[in-house]
Amino acid sequence: MPTDSLYHRARFALSVAKLSQLPPDEGFEVAFAGRSNAGKSSAINKITGQNALARTSKTPGRTQLINYFTLDEQRRLVDLPGYGYAKVSIDIKRRWQETMERYLSVRRSLKGLILLMDVRHPLKEVDRQLLTWCWQVGMPVHVLLTKADKLNRGPAQTVLLQVRRELEDNAPPGTTSVQLFSALKGTGTEEAYVVLNRWLEVSPSI
Repeated sequence: MPTDSLYHRARFALSVAKLSQLPPDEGFEVAFAGRSNAGKSSAINKITGQNALARTSKTPGRTQLINYFTLDEQRRLVDLPGYGYAKVSIDIKRRWQETMERYLSVRRSLKGLILLMDVRHPLKEVDRQLLTWCWQVGMPVHVLLTKADKLNRGPAQTVLLQVRRELEDNAPPGTTSVQLFSALKGTGTEEAYVVLNRWLEVSPSI
């Protein structure tokens, strides 16, 4: 069965506004996070082979819900609210920070975080803050440098090496990895599946 078959089964399950509404903390889940306009929804749609599973918003920073997509009875993908949008109120930013810190700290079924950054604007302060939270609680992180099609191959590889070097210098050993990704051209999709399969404990027979 193809590697992507499990992900193509993804179906919307529920949206929650606060952690008390989350589904039972069991099985395996991987969360996707990123600054507004980093291409998070497009990446989820590409990975699941569906054009509109994760809906993109014309107003960055508007969506403040945690969206759950089921793959099977034990496995889920989680779309976290976009962050870092300047027009969002201080109160919303503070609430997002508190929610994310708690989610990363206490959610036992969360096996890893996919962190999306626009390859042209990586490692902004809010990205570094989220990385620090993950490192403090021992949460594995895989960075997708999205919109790789916006740069020529040489400059894209240069950014990849720069980000990889900084992560290696700051992250606990073996906790953080990074790759180039393009939802438009499909660049890096297979590489992302390898990480997801490991975290979700997906065998080739699934």
